[in-house]
Amino acid sequence: MDKSDTDSINAYLGGDANALEPLVEKYKRPLYSFILKMTEGREDADEIFQETWFRALKNIHKFQHKNFLNWLFRIAHNLVIDRARRNKKNVSMQSAVGGGDDDGATLEDRLAAPGITPAEEAGGNSLGKRIEAAVETLSPDQKEVFLLRMYGNTSFKEIAKLQKCSINTCLARMQYALGKLRSILKDEYDELVEAMS
Repeated sequence: MDKSDTDSINAYLGGDANALEPLVEKYKRPLYSFILKMTEGREDADEIFQETWFRALKNIHKFQHKNFLNWLFRIAHNLVIDRARRNKKNVSMQSAVGGGDDDGATLEDRLAAPGITPAEEAGGNSLGKRIEAAVETLSPDQKEVFLLRMYGNTSFKEIAKLQKCSINTCLARMQYALGKLRSILKDEYDELVEAMS
């Protein structure tokens, strides 16, 4: 672990209430990015981000001085999973939606197609939006492996521990994620290669 991280944690445990401010600043961006990508919306992300730090502070005496960011990711991962379990609704996408002119239409029929809207496309970074939309198509396990590697530079060993699976399973999830993203973003990749030629 980074010496400055250890120093800040030890100072906090020694009674300096402001000693963790550098760690919050250092890790807020990768942690918040991970949470935001793993949650349904910004409100959820804000709440989980705050709860992650609350739990980290409450349990900092249990931290074993390995990788502080991975520890924060583990706390956030557990909170995201807990929230998903609490909010899980047992509604079938094929169940009929009553009322209106769409008699017999299913919930699946009535939902907008996934992807970005023309307004989002016209907005700023359209490639970034397409990449985000592609990441959203990954399975939850693949998405988490991808985000932990890309945003947190977390080792596969740590991700495997977090997901309670073997390293080989973790590596396979990353391979499947990258394969699916390559397939979805093939046109963007081809355009980029062509522009650079």
